[in-house]
Amino acid sequence: MKVRVKAKTYSELIRKLDEALNEDVSEVYVNLRPTKEVIVKILERSPNVRKITCPPSLYPKVSQKVIIALNQLGVELLPESYPRGRPKKYDEKTVKQVVEMARKGVPMKEISRKLGIPLRTAYYLANLYASSHTSFRGE
Repeated sequence: MKVRVKAKTYSELIRKLDEALNEDVSEVYVNLRPTKEVIVKILERSPNVRKITCPPSLYPKVSQKVIIALNQLGVELLPESYPRGRPKKYDEKTVKQVVEMARKGVPMKEISRKLGIPLRTAYYLANLYASSHTSFRGE
């Protein structure tokens, strides 16, 4: 089981770790730098944990002694990018379908009806991705 624990201060983080962790937890995400105290609390409350993750910006600031000690215990400490901002409404498959259908000359009303998206969105997606010769959504 994966648990995400977010807090503003270390004392709040320790308190939330006490509440959220149990024997079933195998993966923990903390939004603050994992210090010795935080790691000890995680290992005390959930001894079966195999992976601890933190934000990529904080990972370089983690003590090498902590990383080495965790590796000896068989626990990975890794940076994890947590998605930020508003999630995408239409997946990559739908966007590609709109572009392909528009390239084949299918009317926008038919694209909108077949895919169940608003007509305005069909025009927007077709113009945005068909006119730019870059890959979809910066990938």
